[in-house]
Amino acid sequence: MYKFVYFREILRDTPLGDTVIASRVRLAGLAAFLLVGATACGAAPGTSTPSGAASDGGSAAGVDARTATSAADFGGLDKLVEAAKKEGKLHVIALPPDWANYGKIIEAFKAKYGIEIESETPDAASADEINAVKTRKGQDRAPDVLDIGQSFAISGAAEGLFAPYKVQTWDKIPENQKEPSGLWFNDYGGYISIGCDAKKIDKCPETYADLLKPEYKGKVALNGNPTKSGSAFAGVYAAALANNGSFDDIQPGLDFFKKLKESGNFNPVETTPATIEKGETQISIDWDYNNAAYAPKMAEKGIDWKTVIPSDGKYFQLYAQAINKDAPHPAAARLWQEFLYSTEGQNLYLGGFARPVLLPAMQADGSVDKAAEANLPPVDGEPTFPTEAQVNKAKEVLANGWGAAVSG
Repeated sequence: MYKFVYFREILRDTPLGDTVIASRVRLAGLAAFLLVGATACGAAPGTSTPSGAASDGGSAAGVDARTATSAADFGGLDKLVEAAKKEGKLHVIALPPDWANYGKIIEAFKAKYGIEIESETPDAASADEINAVKTRKGQDRAPDVLDIGQSFAISGAAEGLFAPYKVQTWDKIPENQKEPSGLWFNDYGGYISIGCDAKKIDKCPETYADLLKPEYKGKVALNGNPTKSGSAFAGVYAAALANNGSFDDIQPGLDFFKKLKESGNFNPVETTPATIEKGETQISIDWDYNNAAYAPKMAEKGIDWKTVIPSDGKYFQLYAQAINKDAPHPAAARLWQEFLYSTEGQNLYLGGFARPVLLPAMQADGSVDKAAEANLPPVDGEPTFPTEAQVNKAKEVLANGWGAAVSG
């Protein structure tokens, strides 16, 4: 039986300033935490009436989808489905098909409802999503929904960017995993892990301490820049925990990567499936659900990709969902959330090695996909989580020191 420890609820009205945390995650229990994002969206087209949106401001079948706070406002889920099908489209960004099983999730939604999904810039990060919401307001390429690190969820809600909505399974989402009015709600998460090409590496590292060994010269990579990427930020935080640091002190994580750079072990190439296949990133610090998901795909290419959660640096986070207040397809956006938080959607996350927020409820009612659950990488103990203030402090230290730590 999994044990779950939940991050304290953060007051909605707390000013967050320039919060910058980001990307994605997973675990054998759950809890809220914060990450770090990036910036890079293509230029948006000219303003136009969103396809499928009614000229009266987004109403469908007499219901204003943009102000609907639950399926009941449409007259039930079937009526929501009708309204979403009338719009016929959903625009998403920052959803890599190999990330938390989003490829299969998108295909399952399309097959179930016959709604087209435009998936743009899959490798973008949370900051890109927020930027797109702000810069594309009123345009049909604005994102309808967001999958973001919790810090961005909190700051975006404070900026008034999101629409409140409560999915039908709302009461099953733990209180500390959601904003009370439905402006954001956590969805899935994971642990930082070490992935390794076992055919090219004689003995794969199992701890952060191992990564400093001379046999790993030029081989240790991150999934992005930690000042922009959530998984990379978490990798540095985990390194701090592994080296006598704490949630109050990320500096030992910076010191660790400085040593890794000075030893010649740090590899500045950002990990992707392509870099793994080419042998450019033979060891990768990343979310466990990413590393675990690489294994079967790499096996087809003759690569033996192993994943371990380092015993000296355990770190976990959840990602959140939110609906753009000015979504060009507001009914489809709400239906997407209903799908993600249904048993089908949550089990699809689990099938991608991510740990869904409704896992405890699904374990209790017997609806969990037990085969998928059994495939989760093992981890001992209960996770602990930093507060918002601790993460913001860590973010500042990282922003000021990362370049110097790995330059040269």
